[in-house]
Amino acid sequence: MKKIWNGWLKDSVFMYCTIYTIATLVNSIVYLINGAYSDPNGNWHEIDRALIVLIGVSAYKMATKLPIKRTFVRMIVTYIPTMLLTFFYIWLTGFREPLASSAYQDIFINYTGLFLIISVIAIAAEKSKSKNQKR
Repeated sequence: MKKIWNGWLKDSVFMYCTIYTIATLVNSIVYLINGAYSDPNGNWHEIDRALIVLIGVSAYKMATKLPIKRTFVRMIVTYIPTMLLTFFYIWLTGFREPLASSAYQDIFINYTGLFLIISVIAIAAEKSKSKNQKR
């Protein structure tokens, strides 16, 4: 277990906690700026955020650990199932409460945008690392 913890789990837990904390703080600040002193969506909103962040961190780990040489193919192989999982989770939340008419569009834009940003950073870091290794 210690090997797993030191190998990938510790980084994943740290990344998850950091992203979740930042997302929660940003959300809270936006609510405060808009004059709302409590989250109108309540505790379910926190659970939703936690699960979406977990899907995102899982996607990152998949993209970095899959044994596929071509970066673009690895990103696509990671993006499709995790985006489908995100859509599935949004669909499940529809049983708990009515979804906004733009729920799927919103999650698609947010997830895809963040995925693209992280992918570009990962590709740039990979290219930089390979250039440094050639020197």
